[in-house]
Amino acid sequence: MQQLSKENIIKTYEQIVQDKQITEQLLKEKNHFQISNLVGSSLSFVISEGFKKAEKPFLLILNDKEEAAYHLNDLEQLLNDKDVLFYPGSYRRPYQIEETDNANVLLRSEVLNRINSRKKPAIIVTYSEALFEQVVTKAELNRNTLKISLNDTLSLDFVNEVLFEYHFNRVDFVTEPGEFSVRGGIIDVFSFSHDEPYRIEFFGDEVDSIRTFDIETQLSTEKLNKISIMPNVENKTLDEKRESFLEYISAKTIVFLKDIDLVSNKLDKLFVKAEEAFTKLSTAINHGKPNELFCDGSLIKAQLKDFTVAEIVSSRTLNTITQTGIPNIQFNTKPQPSFNKQFDLLIENLHLNTENGFQNYLFCDSQKQADRFHDIFNDVDKEIKYKTLVFPLFQGFIDVENKLICYTDHQIFERYHKFRLKSGQAKKQTITLKELTNLEVGDYVTHIDHGIGKFGGLQKIEVEGKKQEAIKLIYGERDILYISIHSLHKISKYNGKDGTAPKLHKLGSGAWAKLKQKTKSRIRHIAYNLIELYAKRKMQKGFQYSPDSYLQHELEASFLYEDTPDQSSSTQDVKTDMEKEQPMDRLVCGDVGFGKTEIAIRAAFKAVDNGKQVAILVPTTILAFQHFKTFSERLKDFPVTVEYLNRFRTANQRKGVLEGLSNGSVDIVIGTHQLTNSSIEYKDLGLLIVDEEQKFGVAVKDKLKTIKENIDTLTLTATPIPRTLQFSLMAARDLSVINTPPPNRVPIESNVIRFSEEVIRDAIRYEIQRGGQVFFIHNRIENIKEVAGLLQRLVPDAKIGIGHGQMDGKKLESLMLGFINNEFDVLVSTTIIESGLDVPNANTIFINNANNFGLSDLHQMRGRVGRSNKKAFCYFITPPYHMMTDDARKRIEAISLFTDLGSGINIAMKDLEIRGAGDLLGGEQSGFINDIGFETYQKILNETIEELKENEFKELYNEPSDKPKEYVKEIQIDTDFEILFPDDYINIISERLNLYKQLGELKTEEELLNFETHIIDRFGGLPVQVVDLLNSVRIKWAAKHLGIERLILKKGKMVGYFVSDQQSSYYQTPVFTKVLQFVQQNSHTCTMKEKETKNGLRLLLTFNKINSVKKALETIQKI
Repeated sequence: MQQLSKENIIKTYEQIVQDKQITEQLLKEKNHFQISNLVGSSLSFVISEGFKKAEKPFLLILNDKEEAAYHLNDLEQLLNDKDVLFYPGSYRRPYQIEETDNANVLLRSEVLNRINSRKKPAIIVTYSEALFEQVVTKAELNRNTLKISLNDTLSLDFVNEVLFEYHFNRVDFVTEPGEFSVRGGIIDVFSFSHDEPYRIEFFGDEVDSIRTFDIETQLSTEKLNKISIMPNVENKTLDEKRESFLEYISAKTIVFLKDIDLVSNKLDKLFVKAEEAFTKLSTAINHGKPNELFCDGSLIKAQLKDFTVAEIVSSRTLNTITQTGIPNIQFNTKPQPSFNKQFDLLIENLHLNTENGFQNYLFCDSQKQADRFHDIFNDVDKEIKYKTLVFPLFQGFIDVENKLICYTDHQIFERYHKFRLKSGQAKKQTITLKELTNLEVGDYVTHIDHGIGKFGGLQKIEVEGKKQEAIKLIYGERDILYISIHSLHKISKYNGKDGTAPKLHKLGSGAWAKLKQKTKSRIRHIAYNLIELYAKRKMQKGFQYSPDSYLQHELEASFLYEDTPDQSSSTQDVKTDMEKEQPMDRLVCGDVGFGKTEIAIRAAFKAVDNGKQVAILVPTTILAFQHFKTFSERLKDFPVTVEYLNRFRTANQRKGVLEGLSNGSVDIVIGTHQLTNSSIEYKDLGLLIVDEEQKFGVAVKDKLKTIKENIDTLTLTATPIPRTLQFSLMAARDLSVINTPPPNRVPIESNVIRFSEEVIRDAIRYEIQRGGQVFFIHNRIENIKEVAGLLQRLVPDAKIGIGHGQMDGKKLESLMLGFINNEFDVLVSTTIIESGLDVPNANTIFINNANNFGLSDLHQMRGRVGRSNKKAFCYFITPPYHMMTDDARKRIEAISLFTDLGSGINIAMKDLEIRGAGDLLGGEQSGFINDIGFETYQKILNETIEELKENEFKELYNEPSDKPKEYVKEIQIDTDFEILFPDDYINIISERLNLYKQLGELKTEEELLNFETHIIDRFGGLPVQVVDLLNSVRIKWAAKHLGIERLILKKGKMVGYFVSDQQSSYYQTPVFTKVLQFVQQNSHTCTMKEKETKNGLRLLLTFNKINSVKKALETIQKI
């Protein structure tokens, strides 16, 4: 049905385009005509149909980048998206010539390349800033393009030289346009003419294969026959000839434009700015003059006369034009009406439309939204005639002549609809994150058996005359330990408190073993209590809620943002828990701005809907007030009473609230820890919600336990608990994690700037003009007043407030409340705001001396803005790059890449690991984390919980034990074969280390084969050492399964040591019996004997004549 309705609409427009004779107008040479009254996305439909008919290239000039991007998205949906191209300006800001944006340059070059290569015609969508810059002429471009096809005879060195000439940078791994790397017979190169980099493999001097690959995984995606490699054509310092974009495109192109005067005015303004900027440039370097690089309005206007131009006008400007005799094709469309989220209005409107013979279509962003419409309509009224399509559109419209109603879901629900542009940023993030976790020489590491040492890099050592790769660790008193690459999983980067160097352990001393034991017993104690508590709760009975009512559906549909999958599954979890008879105890984790509050609102509403009361506990007075506003706002159309208690309420107000609670007139109460007071009586409390749980002390938590014996409890926390910890805690309470940000939140635009008064002034002015507020973070109390004074001088008419931690509490809170209530425009404060202050109206934040903050602080502070559907800006003010420390520079680069919400969770995780994951299990464990490092702590915790599940709490977790018990947790291999990645195969040490690490984490044959294809793809055919390396992993698996704890492959023998514990039940298993049978049958190739070692008696199995790794593998697999 979906397909059908989409076809119908497209058919209708095809018909319209024919009836209105648009095609005829389009095909006349140099014809100027007008199309009037096309509203919203109806324009996209008409253009896409015209394009199919005319079969000529189209150029769409819109007024600004956003509008261009929205129409681009529509057209990508309507046509083959290979035929729709976006042509942006190459700067982040028009007059800053130094700052070009690589992603944009890439898109521009792609367009130039496409026009040049004479493929099928395309639609190019652009806007005035992009036309402002001139482009290289075609001849120049051809001269500067390197074309390579399959089986060409080329030498690798030649390509190398050409790339240097084109100013490409040679790097280890290609991540950005303009980079290339050479590994053996493979060249990776990221041309400016394609959005993915190319990998060219040579066989001698012949091009053997060409493929594109993905930056993030570095794996090939598709094979190509020929490619062209282009340099950065936007490099403005070059002295080649340029022309306007309109001269570059084919003369047959048909231009659609909205408002020629607006475009030409914009161009003139930009031109003036460029001239100003030009006069300020240093004369030392030869810069092109503005008229050689840019176009002004009159030039573009003159050039447009040579094209067929369709001007898109609205009805207002009509009368003046009809006299001029330009043909005018009229439509009759109206914008989508606004329903203010009121469904009865919408339903009435849809009925009316049907009566008048219109067809109703609802365009939804996702299938989920479509289902939601069905739910709401079914609850209320059966007789609505409408069709839903999953087809994101930019703006809805009503086409009166053709009786079509096209509404979009984001306008009905009043959400922000986000446009999507291709950009390389998302990929870049994964790489920067990788860099943050890489082990570097000199880092501290924890070895689970030997304690904390320093990482000394990878080293080749000789074992019996054969080369081996090993990891060098330096311990206390200059002890050195070499560990084999097979035991990489035993070491982890040490993450303890920030900056303080840990104490190195001495090898062979008992200190580490003691520490480990101590930690283990403490952890065991904590885990035991947690699991016990969980067991108790499982036995109790609570209130069972009934399924969702239609009010619940309506509340959920009116949410400003689109639910993310995580969010809807968390909501579902919470509801399912409420509908069970056991009391709920659920913890929801999610980053700043991930919609935890929304989940709380829905749960609270469900409880009230079932006639219960809800108590919401928050850590600070201001938060109580804030939640009160949020809840009241969201629930204002529903019969629910919300109240709050904090120390700002007068005695009378308090009394009123308390009475309301006891007689049941108050449904939801929000308050600080006063709520736990035993004097408060609830009529029928059904749900307790604890927000920002990590901020409450132990005393409050104890009081809570008495209230919540069998009440459903929902806990929200922003501190994302690292994954592994979270799984192990599954034992203690049910967890939902929200990892994805709402898709239509506007990403925050982050800029790194120097302290420049004009930028600051412009940004503050802009924010105040659109009715917003500004944060200015300055973290030194001693001169915070001067900073405020400076801002006052820059923006004399702004109201400025100052807040810092040394102020009196009452004063600070009233200041914050004043800011929330929009009483002043700029808040200059210390980092005191990072803790959860939510001012939806503040959408610009400055962070002074951002280089002095940690990653997650920056992220938390940036999370203060961009909390509504307005675009938010964040400025990091730093000294020039060369004056910052390396670390600070890395941090600032990372954070300016991580603009999307949600990537923050990654940052926060890194930082959390460094600072230890506070009070989830009670206050005392953070000390340990510093002693042994975070990851090691995780490992021990997981082991402990496993043990408890197997022994003390067997009944509670009575999972069927069809899995055979693992007797060998890890196996050690000693060998004199060369098993490693040779230097000439992979010469980057950190990459070798990463690959060894990945190899250690593989679990199945399938993963191993996968790993193999990846390596071949990235580095070429496998040398024999690598084949052996992969086989040694298989040997490890086989031996582990047979119950062998240690395997020695030396001097043509293979010796396996069985489980060391003589009493182990392993010796009764069928596996061991099978081994015994094998030994009896093959006594000539293998022997089994007992041997005294320093660790007691051991059983060994010995094979002779093992002269290759392959042979060893075959032998062990026979058993």
